[in-house]
Amino acid sequence: MSTAPRPARLALRDVVRVGAAGLRTRPNRALLSALGIAIGIAAMVAVVGISSSSREQLDRQLAALGTNLLTVSPGQTVAGSEAKLPASSEAMIARIGPVTAVSATGAVSGAKVYRSDRIPRVETNGLSVRAARLTLPSTVGAAMRAGTWLNGATSRYPAAVLGAEAAERLGIGRPSPLTQILVGSERFTVVGVLAPVPLARELDTTVLIGWKVAAGRFGFDGRPTTVYTRSADAQVEAVHSVLAATANPSAPGDVSVSRPSDALAASRAADVTLSGLLLGLGAVALLVGGIGVANTMVISVLERRSEIGLRRALGATRGQIRLQFLTESLLLSALGGVGGVLLGVAVTTSYAGYQSWPAVVPAWASAGGFAATVVIGGLAGLYPAIRAARLSPTEALATP
Repeated sequence: MSTAPRPARLALRDVVRVGAAGLRTRPNRALLSALGIAIGIAAMVAVVGISSSSREQLDRQLAALGTNLLTVSPGQTVAGSEAKLPASSEAMIARIGPVTAVSATGAVSGAKVYRSDRIPRVETNGLSVRAARLTLPSTVGAAMRAGTWLNGATSRYPAAVLGAEAAERLGIGRPSPLTQILVGSERFTVVGVLAPVPLARELDTTVLIGWKVAAGRFGFDGRPTTVYTRSADAQVEAVHSVLAATANPSAPGDVSVSRPSDALAASRAADVTLSGLLLGLGAVALLVGGIGVANTMVISVLERRSEIGLRRALGATRGQIRLQFLTESLLLSALGGVGGVLLGVAVTTSYAGYQSWPAVVPAWASAGGFAATVVIGGLAGLYPAIRAARLSPTEALATP
C-alpha cells in the first residue's frame, strides 16, 4: 500500500522570496499601501520624539539655572480680594538661614508703556511696569541680550530695561542713549534688553525701572508683588515651608509660594494630554493603513487565483499558500514600519534642530512603532491568507 509523499517544507529564505514576489510584481500598489502604515507610525514616533526633545531641553535649562529658585507673591484674602505683601517681606525673608539670595519686583500701577507720544493711548501692547531691585538678574538667572542692567546711578534716574518680548513689541532691538520710551507721561531711556528668562517668564513682557524712580515719579508704595529667593539645594523644601509665614506673619494664608518646577510639572501634564491626543490620531492613521493593507491583500488574492490554483496543482499545501500571503502582508507592513520610523526620526530631528533643542527619540517609541506595524500587518493579512488557502486547485484554475 503506497502512501502519498509528504510535501516538502519551505525554508525561511524561500518563504520570504515567495512572499516578496507579490510586492515586486505590483510595486506601485505596495508602495501606496506601505505609505498608509508609514504615516501612522511617523505620526506616533514624531509626537513622542518632539515631546521628549522639548522635555530634555527644559530639564537642561533647569539644571543650568538651578531648581532652588522659590517665588513669593500675594494670593487671595479670605474675602476673595487680592492680598498684598508687607513692605518688609523682602527683608524678613532674607533673614532665613538657608536663603542665599533675595530680590524683588513691584508692580507700578497705572503706568502704561508707549513707544512714543504719538501712539494712541489704547495701544499699550499688554506690557507692565515694575520696580526692580538691582540684584534681580543674579537671583533669577537672567542675562542681558543687549546693553546693561540698572546700577546704583541709573536706578535713580528715568532709565529702563526691557524684557525680551517687551522689546519686540516696542520695536527696539538694541538700546542706546537716544532710545527712549514713554512710561506714563515720563520719558525713559532704554539702557538694556534682557534675554528670555526661563524661570521668570513674567519678566519677558515687563519694563523694569529703578525702585526709587518708581516711588518718586509714580507713587509706588514700596510693596513688592513678587519676591525671588535662592536657597541651599538641600534646604529648598524647608525654606518653602516657612516662606509664607515669614513673608506675612499676620496672614500667611494670603501668600502664594511656588517654584519653576511647579510650572514645569503643569507644562508636562499638558504635554502628556496633547501627546495622548496626537497619539490617538496616529493610531487612527495606523488603523487606516492597516485597512489599506487588508484591502490590498484581498485584491491580490482575487487577482492571483490562477497562480494559487497552479501552485496547489503542483503540490503546494493550504498551509504553504496561507504562509505565502501572510508573509507578503507582514513584509508590506514591515516596509511601512521602517519607513515610518525613519520619517518620524527625521521629523523630530528637523524640528528639534529648528528649535535648537537636543533631538531625543526614545528607543521604545521606535521599537513599539515597528512592532505595531507587524501586529497590524499580521491581523490585516490573516483573513486574505486564509481565504487564499481555502481555494481548491480546480476552482482557482477555472477562474478566467
